[in-house]
Amino acid sequence: MIYCSKCGSPEQDGAQFCQSCGSSIGAAPTQPNQHVVTQSNDAEENKGMAIIAYILFFIPLLTGDCKKSPFVKYHTNQGTLLFIASVALGIATNIINRLLWVMLRGVYTFGIYGILSTLLNLLWLVPTIFLVLGIINAVNCRTKPLPVIGELFTIIK
Repeated sequence: MIYCSKCGSPEQDGAQFCQSCGSSIGAAPTQPNQHVVTQSNDAEENKGMAIIAYILFFIPLLTGDCKKSPFVKYHTNQGTLLFIASVALGIATNIINRLLWVMLRGVYTFGIYGILSTLLNLLWLVPTIFLVLGIINAVNCRTKPLPVIGELFTIIK
């Protein structure tokens, strides 16, 4: 019996393609890929803490779980980036909202200001969507970066 070098699943001798991931087996190792199995076990065991990392990013830092598990560390980093981006968005929208109020004070204020303020507040859907995407990735045991902000920085090393 041989094992796929990409995903570690067992394959029949003489198989050319993996039944699980479809990659070419070629000269596959005779032992399963231990890295894949370890990461999968780590993800399954620490799924709950990875979810918490998106809601309260500092909990895995305080408990030390991000030092024990690479999976939790990854999602704690993503949750921290999401928190920082949300704070920056809050500051930016507040400043823009105040500037709009000052600039549009005498010009049919409530109509134009109301529309622009509502559009500005709709930007808060973006971090909410990113939060849901991060939690879905953690639930599915994936280490997929969040769109736009996920690959920018690694804060937790």
